[in-house]
Amino acid sequence: MINNNKRFIIKMVLSSLIRRRSRITIALLGITIGATVLLGMITLCYDIPRQMGQEFRSYGANLLLLPTNNQPTVAIADVNKAVNLLPKDKLLGVTPFRYDLIRSNQQPYTIVGTDFKQITKTSPYWRIEGTLPQNSHEILIGTDIANFAKLTIGSTMPITGKSKQDSRFDEELKITGIVKTGRAEDGFIFIDLHELEQLLEENEQAEVIEVSITATESELKHYIEVIKNQMTALEPHLIKWVTTSESSVLSKLSSLLYLVTFIVLILTMICVATTMMTVVMERRQEIGLKKAIGANNKSIAKEFLAEGLVLGVVGGIIGAICGLVFAQIISNSVFGRSIIIEFYLIPTTIIISTIVTVIACLIPVKRALEIEPALVLRGE
Repeated sequence: MINNNKRFIIKMVLSSLIRRRSRITIALLGITIGATVLLGMITLCYDIPRQMGQEFRSYGANLLLLPTNNQPTVAIADVNKAVNLLPKDKLLGVTPFRYDLIRSNQQPYTIVGTDFKQITKTSPYWRIEGTLPQNSHEILIGTDIANFAKLTIGSTMPITGKSKQDSRFDEELKITGIVKTGRAEDGFIFIDLHELEQLLEENEQAEVIEVSITATESELKHYIEVIKNQMTALEPHLIKWVTTSESSVLSKLSSLLYLVTFIVLILTMICVATTMMTVVMERRQEIGLKKAIGANNKSIAKEFLAEGLVLGVVGGIIGAICGLVFAQIISNSVFGRSIIIEFYLIPTTIIISTIVTVIACLIPVKRALEIEPALVLRGE
């Protein structure tokens, strides 16, 4: 049960807030804005690595798996074992590649066997005119080959080559699409990996495996160490230009968000302190009268700090609700997807808002305690 003394303090605090509701509303608005920005920005800071990680995957894979000990290829079975060491919820795609030299109309070309279902996941930046091969004897060619050989979608392309057992193969392949990347892929011929293996008379082998995984640079380095410790047939490598750029952007963006949050909290503190200082000046006679009839500094300080506490809690609660909406709006407008909310940040935001408000009240409280009742009651 609340004793009479505490009930009296609560009644005085609520009465004071209601009587000066216009000024208190300004302070409450400042606290609400501060809490909104605080929760919104912190939520974004926690979720931005995931959001930006998915955005950066549009630039291609960030992890390579290569054969060890100068071996030309690695078994797909070993690749699957290595991939199983990675977290499934963060893995976006795994694309194997196998390279060989062939000829078409006496011109040498590089033919690449791959998995077309995975390549769009690890290389979403590919611009493809037409469609990806779906049936046997269908290929995708680079734009440089199409321009050089004057080939179009629907054309057939004869190829000749030798298998690993030196037997010759001759095939007629249908072009279903033309790819343009601005990189080496523009000069390659792409075919289904299993079909290329049949031509080469080799099974379940790959030379390079591209992996796209949503992870920070430090997480990727950890995954590399795990693979190195448990796999001897392949060597994992970071694609540094992707991971370094991603880490740099994330670091700068997070620093900017924290800086904005800090500035907003400082402005909130100034707003609350200014408002409470005005309240103290308006209540000089009231404070002087209370001191004259026996109120001590401790009770007066408690009253003002209690007002700040109420403002901090109420403003923090309203700001936390608005902050969730704010974070969702920013995430949807910038990334086009919903944000993942860390619910423990809600009470944290309310506590921080309350602490900031109480700290902002310290200077006005100090000013209130310096009021001399005799001077105030004389009208000075």
